[in-house]
Amino acid sequence: MTSELSETPKPARDVGGPAWHPRLRRLNKVPEVTVYFWIIKVLCTTVGETAADLLNEKAGLGLTGVSVLMSALLAVALAVQFRTRAYRAGAYWLAVALISVVGTLISDNLTDNVGVPLETSTAVFAVLLAVVFVVWHRRERTLSIHSVDSTSREAFYWLAVLFTFALGTAAGDLVSERMDLGYRLSAVLFALAIAAVAIARFTLGLNAVWSFWTAYVLTRPLGASIGDYLSQPSGDGGLGFGTVATSGLFLAVVLGLVMYLTVTRKDVAEPAREPRRAA
Repeated sequence: MTSELSETPKPARDVGGPAWHPRLRRLNKVPEVTVYFWIIKVLCTTVGETAADLLNEKAGLGLTGVSVLMSALLAVALAVQFRTRAYRAGAYWLAVALISVVGTLISDNLTDNVGVPLETSTAVFAVLLAVVFVVWHRRERTLSIHSVDSTSREAFYWLAVLFTFALGTAAGDLVSERMDLGYRLSAVLFALAIAAVAIARFTLGLNAVWSFWTAYVLTRPLGASIGDYLSQPSGDGGLGFGTVATSGLFLAVVLGLVMYLTVTRKDVAEPAREPRRAA
């Protein structure tokens, strides 16, 4: 599932320096959307869910302490990500894992500490995500993740990712509370929803951008449901593996896949050539 609009993206704005050479290649900052992308995305979401629970409950940091710690780590990870000249699997997926935790914590803090109803937070995050997309498209004339090759586009991209995690958390909790399905059935429900989006994309011609971001939002509650099902006690509907074992297992798989992609570069797209610009 890809996310490219039908129009041709305009070149990223020049921020100074020499004129573009006809052979100069633009370097994208995000990976190609392959099966590896979706697997790691779900696993990062699961790790984010269980790791947050681990720090909150076992380390005794509390929701506020975990939020401050994760936000600081995310700031460092994004600083590293923005300084890279091209997509680097390790830097990119570290930022995704941390932003998954922070996005989740934003929603949880609004619900648990501020008392905002899930219906309200879901609607607010949906509106904020829509605003990001509108401003992003008006400024760059594209929402394609195949051309995240400037600071501006990358900033819009990560802001959108943050709100997808917050929205996915709020919407997932809302569905779980209203339908009371339990962790296993919730995971099945969200997996079927993602499958429906994929079918609509490839058989009915659903817009590639919206199918991508819809699936991106849905992978958050899917990963969280899987993580809760594995980690929570059997009396609460889980398998009772605990947050330590679940976090360690999924983190090991993520690290293995990221190392594999770093070596093979199977998720790296061919850079696009830039036309020469007038001096």
